[in-house]
Amino acid sequence: GKTRKNVRSVEDRNYEGLDKLFTAIDSRREPELDRFIFAPGIRHIGETTAAVLARTFSTIEELIRVGKETAAAADPHSVFPSVNGIGDTVIDALRDFFGNERNDDVLDALLMQVKPKPYVVNVSADSEVAGKTVVFTGSLEKMTRSEAKAMAERLGAKVAGSVSAKTDLVVAGPGAGSKLKLASELGIEVIDEDAWLVRIGKA
Repeated sequence: GKTRKNVRSVEDRNYEGLDKLFTAIDSRREPELDRFIFAPGIRHIGETTAAVLARTFSTIEELIRVGKETAAAADPHSVFPSVNGIGDTVIDALRDFFGNERNDDVLDALLMQVKPKPYVVNVSADSEVAGKTVVFTGSLEKMTRSEAKAMAERLGAKVAGSVSAKTDLVVAGPGAGSKLKLASELGIEVIDEDAWLVRIGKA
């Protein structure tokens, strides 16, 4: 049989792999704020709660400041603002996290390498989704569900978890089930992920 000849040296292959690795790392040095908040695995802080915290505090610096002050306060409610969707369980988890000096060191080291983007609601005059209630269902292939929600909210849309008569738009990906069926029954507009990206000017 024929023997395939490898025309690249081991060094060439290694350098090519390293270049791709560093390029991938550099492309993630400015993560979305909600994804950064979710990443450390703080107890009771899932993707939805992380998004609420991102909207509330806008920057990681502000969340850290309030988190540390809350951890040090005798009464956490005297420091932590009243936020819909954030209860005592989450506040206690934040107190535990920001009250631990080892976590401070980890955050400081991490923030020397990455800079989370501020959470900014930027509703342009020509935003087609501002003021509309949007539901994402099924799998998304070009972004995570968290990224899609953050993107919609920055454009002034409200992202809901279920379809109802108040829903204006459903973005359906592969595997969409009962939500897609209900949207069709209610006569709600349904588009796919590519159409969503075109609509918000991100194609």
